[in-house]
Parts: sequence; structure tokens; C-alpha cells
Amino acid sequence: MQDTELFLSLAEIAGVFVGFGALIAVRGGSGSGAVEVTGIRWVVSIAIWVVVAALAPVIASRYDIAGHELWLVCGLLALVLWFGVWAVNRRTPEMWETDKAYTRAQLAGQAAAYSLLTVPMLGALIVVVLGLFPEQEPALYLTAVGLGLFLGALTLLFLVFSQRRPQTASDPAELPATGGSSA
Repeated sequence: MQDTELFLSLAEIAGVFVGFGALIAVRGGSGSGAVEVTGIRWVVSIAIWVVVAALAPVIASRYDIAGHELWLVCGLLALVLWFGVWAVNRRTPEMWETDKAYTRAQLAGQAAAYSLLTVPMLGALIVVVLGLFPEQEPALYLTAVGLGLFLGALTLLFLVFSQRRPQTASDPAELPATGGSSA
């Protein structure tokens, strides 16, 4: 199969996102709010989706599956996995709390940003599965995996910018409430 090294590289990059998500989760400790937990879950979920989607053609091609059959199997796997990840994440209580934490305008803005990557990603996979352009299936599948990687990067970026600023000893919330001297 052509592009084996490229797919392996995409899987490696997505693996780094899983590591960053785990690092943020560990650093955040138990004080993480619903928005942070949801963001971490999405970063890790998307990254794992990219790893599986990128490795699928490499592994399947080892079983002498080629041509449309290879891309059909991989495209179906990617679609089923994507909708499974989406359904699981949507059903978490933190996701419901996150939806309540944002205004309708903020939710619409997030949906628009994510749709710019998700719609073409899913569209490319659907075109692959339907076999509409057999000669372009490897490129379409690679595009879908690449868009998934960009989606993971965007989610990681949103997560990093949503992190609360760590409090220092000089922050008012950290000062003792006794009113006495500190000596």
C-alpha cells in the first residue's frame, strides 16, 4: 500500500495528542470542571480515532485487501468509530453541563468551527464508502484522517485556552481570612 509511512506518522502525531490530553488531565487534578473534562475527553477521543483510522489501512493491507475493498473496510470502520465516539461523549453528564455553561452564541460558534473540519471529513469517508471516485479513494481517506488530526489539534487548542489561570499565593482567594498578621 502506498502512503504507509504517512499513515504511521499521522498515528504517531495523534498519539502525542493523547499524551497531552492525559498530561492536562493529571495536571488539572480533581478540581477540573465539566468544560475541562469534556475538552480532555474530546482531545483523547479524537486522537484515538485518528490513530485507529490511520493504522486501519496499514493493518488491513497486510491481509491482501486492496483497492476499493481496502478503503471500504477502513471507511466503514472510521465512520462507525466516529459516530460511536460522538454518541458516547454526548451521553456524559459533563457534556450536558458543558452545554449549559455556554451561551447559544458560543455553542453556535463552536459548532461552526468544528463543522468546518467535521463535515468534509465525514463527507470524504462517505464518498469512499460509496465508491463514487475509486481512483481518489486513497486521497479522500487520507484527507479524512488529516482533517481528524486537525480537529484534534483545534480541540487541544480550545482546551488549552479554556484552562483556568493557576492561582498564586498573592491572589486574593489564597490570602488567609483571619485578618491577623502573618508573623
